[in-house]
Amino acid sequence: MTELKEIFTEEFIVLLSKISKEGIENAAKGFAGMLGRKLLVKNSSVKLIKLLDITKMLGGPEDETVAIYLKTEGFIAGQMMLVLPFEKAMSVVDMIMGEPVGTTKSLGQMEKSALQELGNITGTYFLNYVADNTGSSVRPTPPAVMVDMSAAILDVVVATAGLENEEVLMIDADFVQDELFTEIQFWVIPDPNMILAYGAK
Repeated sequence: MTELKEIFTEEFIVLLSKISKEGIENAAKGFAGMLGRKLLVKNSSVKLIKLLDITKMLGGPEDETVAIYLKTEGFIAGQMMLVLPFEKAMSVVDMIMGEPVGTTKSLGQMEKSALQELGNITGTYFLNYVADNTGSSVRPTPPAVMVDMSAAILDVVVATAGLENEEVLMIDADFVQDELFTEIQFWVIPDPNMILAYGAK
C-alpha cells in the first residue's frame, strides 16, 4: 500500500505549497474584509506532521481552544479549521461585532454564529482560489464552532478523517493583525485517500 511519505516528493510539495500559500492569502483577504482590518499571513507551510504534535502546536493538550471547523469535498477533500486560543476568539468576536476588545466574556449562540460566518467566508475564499486555479469543483460544508481542550478537538479531526497513520499532511499559516491578535492558525488537512490518489498520478 502506498503511504503519504512515498508520494510526498519535492515536486508535489512545490505544487501543494503554491496552491495553499496563495489560497491562504486569498482566505486572509476575506477575513480582513469581514473584520475591516488589514491582516498579514506568516509562516505558511506544507508538511507531514505527527498527529500527536498537533496539540503541541496549540500550546498543550488541555489548553482551551476554539476551532471554526468545516469539511471540504472535491479537489481538496478533507478538513479545514481556523484555530485560536479561547481568549483570542473572544477578541475576534468583538472585532466582528464592532465592540471594544474585551467586551465579550463568553461564547454564546450569537458569538458562535459570528465565528461561523467568519469560518464560512474564510473557507470560501480559500476554496474559490483552489477551484479557479485547478479547474476543479471544491465545496465546503457549513462551519461549526468547537470549544474544547485541544486534545479533544484533535480527537474529532482523527475520528472524522478516519486517520490510521501516525502522520498527516498539514497546510497551515498564521494570520497576524498588529497587537490585537497573532497566530490564528489556518489549517487544511486533506483526506489521505485524496492525497494518495492525486500524488500517484
